[in-house]
Amino acid sequence: MQAAQAAQAPRVPQEPFAGRRRRRHASLALVAGAVLALGSVAPASADEQETDALWIAAPYDLVLPTADAQGDAVGNTVEVKLGHDNTNNAITGGKLTVDATELANVADVTWPSDCAPGADALTATCDFGALNTGPYETVAEIGLRAKAGAPADTTGTIHFTADADSSFGPLTGYPTDTQVRLGDGPDLGVNQVPYRTGVAPGSDIAQAIRLSNHGNRTADRTLLTLFASHGLDFAQRFGNCTYLEDDATTHQTGTTAVCVLDKPVAPGQQYDLSAAGAVRATGAALYERFDYSVDQYSDEAYEQAVAGRPFVQGTGADLVPAAVPAARTLSATAAEPDLNAEDNYRSTLINADNKADLIALANDITGVAPGDTVTARVGVKNRGPAWVASLGAGAPAAAIDVTIPQGTTVTGAPDSCYERGTNQYTCQSPIFMWEKDRSTFDFTLRVDRVVEGGAKGSVATVNDNPELRISAFDPQLANNTAKFTVSGS
Repeated sequence: MQAAQAAQAPRVPQEPFAGRRRRRHASLALVAGAVLALGSVAPASADEQETDALWIAAPYDLVLPTADAQGDAVGNTVEVKLGHDNTNNAITGGKLTVDATELANVADVTWPSDCAPGADALTATCDFGALNTGPYETVAEIGLRAKAGAPADTTGTIHFTADADSSFGPLTGYPTDTQVRLGDGPDLGVNQVPYRTGVAPGSDIAQAIRLSNHGNRTADRTLLTLFASHGLDFAQRFGNCTYLEDDATTHQTGTTAVCVLDKPVAPGQQYDLSAAGAVRATGAALYERFDYSVDQYSDEAYEQAVAGRPFVQGTGADLVPAAVPAARTLSATAAEPDLNAEDNYRSTLINADNKADLIALANDITGVAPGDTVTARVGVKNRGPAWVASLGAGAPAAAIDVTIPQGTTVTGAPDSCYERGTNQYTCQSPIFMWEKDRSTFDFTLRVDRVVEGGAKGSVATVNDNPELRISAFDPQLANNTAKFTVSGS
């Protein structure tokens, strides 16, 4: 089981759920600003040198199960990832340095093949290659297993540093630590499935999700929670799952499923949950998100997950986890807290090869006289076929630059608009726009004078947002601008 995806670096995956307890989800209601993918920075101007930063992503902490009386212990893995801010910069390779000397009396360390251990076997230098396939890329998976005889609550810290070669020159990552502690209890977790790109609308998507227990106690029942964003449909509706439907009226940006799995998960046991991860890309699919997490079942955990919302029972056969061989039972079932809540939750992005036609909106205002107060309504419409959502970076689905006509003064601007110059504003939509949806902004204008022939204003979508480039999905950029007039006739 891989260690936590959450890490000690800015802009790493955030949990898009409300009502966490011990960092666990109680619901899968997506919120604005949830960050999954590391975004690129805007290109520098001609007289400004571009910069970049290297980030090390590792678990904040990790709890290893203590060994049994025979000295046997279930191991776990510290997954170390690297990312950087500027996609214009090519990272060609580098070295990760790991110092685990504080674990001498805590855990035995197993190094991967790309790490060269030092003489004490508790330090190592790990080579990595180019970083160009995802927002954060795994560069080392370090195996840990509690030392025989080491008692619960024994602790130690692993220290990470990294240096990389890049087209901008050498980069040094900010040092990161992972605290390791020994404990007793189950340790449920799920693996990270890969990001998907180029998915065709209407196609089926398989996701090999596995449930593991790396603790030293059995989890009797499991609560599995899933979220598929608006452009995805679950392939099956299982009888032991309840579903909260995707609904524009209540701003549910996808479908949430809460499932109760009755299979006990023994220490070292793995179960295949691929059936739960099977989804289909709909005609609305573009930038999609799939979230999945596990926890020990309790009535309290279930009530927190559904949170009083109108979930509906599935009508299909039950979701039955498929056992993966090689369980190692070290102890009996016990009602203990999960040792590592960090790896209970995962999220992935699924990008479809689809289009969404955004259109700038503006209406002429006529028959005005000096001293009048009028409303200029401007905005942007999504003609589809895809919806547009920034469920990873949390950026506006669309932004527009607005030029206010001469001879008028803005006396009221929407909260989602900010002034960027004299009579110049930028307005931002929510992080999603449904297909056939529109986002509008009302400006209150005082007419100071009537311009002969009409005073001209304009609206234009912002096409260079590095988090969500309209040019990447909009097939008709010509209709992304509109003009309007304020006139006396």
